Amino acid sequence: MTAPQVQTAIVGGGLSGLAAADLLTREGSTFALFEARARLGGRACSVTLGSPADAFDVGPAWFWPGQPRMHALVRRLGLSVFEQYARGRLVFEDEAGQVRRDLEFSTMAGALRVDGGFARLVEGLAATLPRASVQTEIGVRTLRRDAEGIEVLDDTGRVLVRAQRALVCIPPRLAAESIEYDPPLTPEQRRALAAVPTWMAGHAKFIAVYREPFWRAAGLSGDAISRRGPMAEVHDASPQQPSSGALFGFLGLGASVRAELADLPARCVAQLTQLFGPRAADPIAMCLVDWATERWTATPRDGAEPPIAHPTYGLPPVLSGTWDGRLRWCSTETVEEHGGLLEGALVAAARGVLD
Repeated sequence: MTAPQVQTAIVGGGLSGLAAADLLTREGSTFALFEARARLGGRACSVTLGSPADAFDVGPAWFWPGQPRMHALVRRLGLSVFEQYARGRLVFEDEAGQVRRDLEFSTMAGALRVDGGFARLVEGLAATLPRASVQTEIGVRTLRRDAEGIEVLDDTGRVLVRAQRALVCIPPRLAAESIEYDPPLTPEQRRALAAVPTWMAGHAKFIAVYREPFWRAAGLSGDAISRRGPMAEVHDASPQQPSSGALFGFLGLGASVRAELADLPARCVAQLTQLFGPRAADPIAMCLVDWATERWTATPRDGAEPPIAHPTYGLPPVLSGTWDGRLRWCSTETVEEHGGLLEGALVAAARGVLD
């Protein structure tokens, strides 16, 4: 059976892949998008906890003023945007567990959230695409170039589609480890891909949901910084119209340490109680997502590296023009402008489609 032919094959259905597909749809180009997970969105992922109406982001939680593509996209999709709650004092915990609640600043003041979580953004983009052009639970195993274009194969060797070009919209390390290339990438190109850290892939996030955001009445913003842990920083994650309250924290422990702690959720609740008082001891729901264990996000190298400050991103020069420009690297980590962020994913998509 002859494989279908399209102008563009897209590997990965995270935000960059979906944004690329949206651009191609609007310009009338044919494409096929393949996502290995059962869901779209990649690291843009929300879960429902407590009330069925309340969704919380377990991946990215914010975008910011000065990110025009994200602003344009949420407007086009008709999504409600609100500012991160920032009124009140910050809580600080030192190495000995001593707590201060008198610091008058907010670490994420001015950051913006999407009502219903970034899953709404994913759903909105997916709704713009031809259904037959998007396939989930199909991992791309091989990209093979010949004189006529690029064949896309799954792990059984079946040719999924033939395309004139391929946009690889998964993190560079994952692209290096999960996909075979024929003709092979050069050793320099493989090393360049493997050297790019996957943004947030080594991190874990804990969310606790309460019946109300009780810390606000106590004059606290929900922000906390801890030198003790297990969470290194905490923020208010309550919905725009808070039918419930929620706090989330980034774990300050490395992936190998997290893997050894079966009681990690209980430790997080105990820390929230230490930070915000006894009412934090009784969440109505909670969730721990460790991105270092996510097969289609993180590689072993991502999990082995300690969390670092925001890396300097951009496309390594040796990867420019791969396969005479027919193979394009389009994850958020491959752009300098807002690299690693949701805005960067939109920049990468536009560069891959339009350049």
